[in-house]
Amino acid sequence: METEENYVYKKEVDWSLLNEGLTLPLNNQVVFGRNMGQFLSRGESKSITMILDGRSYQAKITNVNFAERHNRKKDTLQIRYSPNGELSNALKTYFINSFKYISDKRKLREKGDRTMIRLPEDCKEYIAIYTTEYQDTYLLEAIVAEDISILKEIIKNKQERVLEANFNYDVIDGEPAIFETERLVKIRKLNRKIGDNLKLLYDYRCQICGTDVGKKYDSNVVEAHHIDYFIHSLNNDSDNQLITCPNHHSIIHNANPMFDRRRRIYLYPNGIQEGLVLNHHI
Repeated sequence: METEENYVYKKEVDWSLLNEGLTLPLNNQVVFGRNMGQFLSRGESKSITMILDGRSYQAKITNVNFAERHNRKKDTLQIRYSPNGELSNALKTYFINSFKYISDKRKLREKGDRTMIRLPEDCKEYIAIYTTEYQDTYLLEAIVAEDISILKEIIKNKQERVLEANFNYDVIDGEPAIFETERLVKIRKLNRKIGDNLKLLYDYRCQICGTDVGKKYDSNVVEAHHIDYFIHSLNNDSDNQLITCPNHHSIIHNANPMFDRRRRIYLYPNGIQEGLVLNHHI
């Protein structure tokens, strides 16, 4: 089935994902939030289809809100499926190493210990979830540890600015395409979709200067920038991306300032400090 895909969420593999489901925070998921608001009200549930590697699986999505218990003002969505059901078993097969690691660790826990077991940094795996043009159908893509290992080799010694140009504008250098292998197309697509979602969140305005530099020309030219450079961190989560105008993006790469996450400001080598005038996600 050919569909128009929009990014929803990148979820690190854990015990809950492998067995029963996951929670989707809606705060910064602009495309998904708009879609959900059209057909699922607070407290309602709906049967959905999730597609993984061309095969369809059944699940349920619920628009829940824990405002009274957790003082949350915005809705949260939960996707649930049966433990040992078809989707759960398929995920365990795709993420067999993660499933074995977590299962072994759970066996060693003391009775009553419910501490979340996280995968080692170099073994982490993820599932990416996308909306489609169909309101009850979602696409899943597995990103396994081997995908990430191969990506590390491919981007070794690459320039961050070239990578980000590829993410934003499909620009590549004169060497063979950075994301030429089929198994890595999904990582590039995920990064692109996360950035596109954030551009919508900020209405194509730069988080640093607040300007929509392309508005006058009816053009959207803001760019997604990785706070911790992707070539080192391999982190394309939304909390590692900023939306900037081309000028600020070029200045950051040229001057290489330090970003103070606590104060949300850039500290430039010449002493200038520049904070974010727009921030809804960091």
